[in-house]
Amino acid sequence: MIGFIENLKEIILEVIVVLLPLSLLFLIFQRYLLKLPKQYTKNLLKGIFLTFVGMILFFQGIDIGFLPAGEIIGIYFGNLKSNWLLVPLGFMMGFLVTYAEPGVIIICDQIEKASNGFLKSNLVKKILSVSVAFFVALAMVKLIYGVALITIIIIGYSLVILLTLISDREYIAIAFDSGCVVTGPMAITFLMALSLGAASAMEGRDPLIDGFGLIALIALAPVITLMIFGLIIRYKGGLKNG
Repeated sequence: MIGFIENLKEIILEVIVVLLPLSLLFLIFQRYLLKLPKQYTKNLLKGIFLTFVGMILFFQGIDIGFLPAGEIIGIYFGNLKSNWLLVPLGFMMGFLVTYAEPGVIIICDQIEKASNGFLKSNLVKKILSVSVAFFVALAMVKLIYGVALITIIIIGYSLVILLTLISDREYIAIAFDSGCVVTGPMAITFLMALSLGAASAMEGRDPLIDGFGLIALIALAPVITLMIFGLIIRYKGGLKNG
């Protein structure tokens, strides 16, 4: 119980340090520059309070739930003789975690609004979730069979550079922003804990060398997939116009 309270105090302090400067900045802009109606300020303060409470509950839940659960699951499957089961498990977990990631939900809604409904939020969310799931499964393959991370990184970013040269600017921007968003708190806590747990349990694997690198692969997933999706849209549009 004492550990729980101490951890909660640390989280509250961290959230205050994050939110207080932003809140003050918003209020200064509202007071001296924006001068919007008072109702806006009231809504802003309500939003700050709800965000404060939500972030505390979220991070506390991650510390006492997601991190230990991810590590225990990783250790369990890493100890199995059929540790190849980590590959389908990684795919499933990658999909579910990304689909539930708050940042992914927000950016998908923003993409739909910015594209005037052309790119539907649910479609983009599914594309991001499947792409991350594939790369988490690839990370499990790397972990099980000892594939060097540098090999995947070189191939992956070479493909990114090639796609960047031939893709439309709109999809390039969306792809790179999405790559940052999918590496949010859900992915970093649960999926990385899963990878580190599996690496610590598997013989001949070092958590520092083999357990890390997962987040780098996750960040690649939307960048590659969304630019390929943009090329498919262009190709189909070209066929229709022709």
